[in-house]
Amino acid sequence: MFAGLLDAARNSPFRTPFTRVQCDDGSASTEKAVVPGRSVQAAASREVEFGSNEFFGLCAVGGILSCGITHTAVVPLDLVKCRLQVDQAKYKNLFHGFKVTIAEEGARGLAKGWAPTFFGYSAQGAFKFGLYEVFKIQYAGMIGEENAYLYRTWVYLGASASAEFFADIALAPLEAAKVKIQTMPGFANTLRQAMPKMMKDEGVMAFYKGLVPLWCRQIPYTMMKFACFEKTVELLYKHVVPKPRDQCSKGEQLVVTFAAGYIAGVFCAVVSHPADVVVSKLNQAKGSSAIDVAKQLGFMGMWNGLTPRIIMIGTLTALQWFIYDGVKVALSIPRP
Repeated sequence: MFAGLLDAARNSPFRTPFTRVQCDDGSASTEKAVVPGRSVQAAASREVEFGSNEFFGLCAVGGILSCGITHTAVVPLDLVKCRLQVDQAKYKNLFHGFKVTIAEEGARGLAKGWAPTFFGYSAQGAFKFGLYEVFKIQYAGMIGEENAYLYRTWVYLGASASAEFFADIALAPLEAAKVKIQTMPGFANTLRQAMPKMMKDEGVMAFYKGLVPLWCRQIPYTMMKFACFEKTVELLYKHVVPKPRDQCSKGEQLVVTFAAGYIAGVFCAVVSHPADVVVSKLNQAKGSSAIDVAKQLGFMGMWNGLTPRIIMIGTLTALQWFIYDGVKVALSIPRP
């Protein structure tokens, strides 16, 4: 399987904007046959081979940094957002939620759930970004170079959905612990307290009962995150940035990355919000199913906390792409 992935990587249309041309002496050349309308800006150094194990490993490291750092940085906002979703009568709105939380628990209370957030989203980031690159190369190789370029948005969608499926399996146990710490007063204050308690009360299923709604939240979110980002970058360079990407400095390219990431993040938040509310409520409600929670909330109830989530996800997505692209620049990883 992995040999097939590496072969597909070496022959992927995402490796280079040039098609192979057979020379008279039988060797392969890629100098002149550019696919029409296509350009790729890679890091100046080719020290990291595209599609190699090192390439995938470094992409996973970029994912760990981009997701682990950013999600941990917005834990206070995430905590208030989760509490709004499960008890809007008490917390009312974003600013009132901060006020009530600080009044009851002090400023330190805003950091509740930082440990499961950091470890859970670091693991998720490794799978999300690392496997996205794997599946993107694999799917592109399956349909051929021309089709991969013509239908590249579908390649982005399929690769991101496949990667997120596995990423959520890694995230689910820690996400369940995080929600219980943040939304159930007196249950636990730390990850070390929460995990044994969850195992004792509900067994292994306590960690995975939110997996299906997590898939419902994260897979559409990630599909939008990658496909919308990739398309927005194309459009920004085509209609907004006054010069081609290969003529922009690394700093200018990262500014475009941040802007495209924020735009993608807004759409991500809206698409995935109802499932996010169900996940928050489900991990609070012992013995309930996702369908039970959805019926209890009703259609309007599944949009509780949308404003803080748009702020949080927009910022998160922009910073994640900025960090991930920055890691690629710093480590000379090819950037198709």
